[in-house]
Amino acid sequence: MGAGDRKHTEANVVAHITGPREEALAELERRARSYSPEHPRSPKRRRLLRQNDGFLLVIDGAWQSFVTRFTVAELLEDSDAPTVPEPEAQASTVPVVPPAEAVEQQVERYADGVPIKPAWLGRDDLP
Repeated sequence: MGAGDRKHTEANVVAHITGPREEALAELERRARSYSPEHPRSPKRRRLLRQNDGFLLVIDGAWQSFVTRFTVAELLEDSDAPTVPEPEAQASTVPVVPPAEAVEQQVERYADGVPIKPAWLGRDDLP
């Protein structure tokens, strides 16, 4: 991130997966394959490499290459973890929503992978 001497590395947690490491790696690969960074604006070449703990995405632009690292890591401690309500209270207040991944698989797409109908079109829960 940044420009010139002010470039720095930025880290983000993209998801929390509960389950075996193989499931986490599969989800991480799906996210790495579909990730579209802001830079470069006109990519010339895109390479996704597998590592032991994740993936390395290298995108070559007209002037320089941009790298994004996707890593699986086990959460050991979180000082700002939300408190989890009791199962009875949680079941009554949380609506059941189908996973986005299952819904996306049924979406009709153009040959380049872009959905024909935007995901927001026809939703009645939006203003």
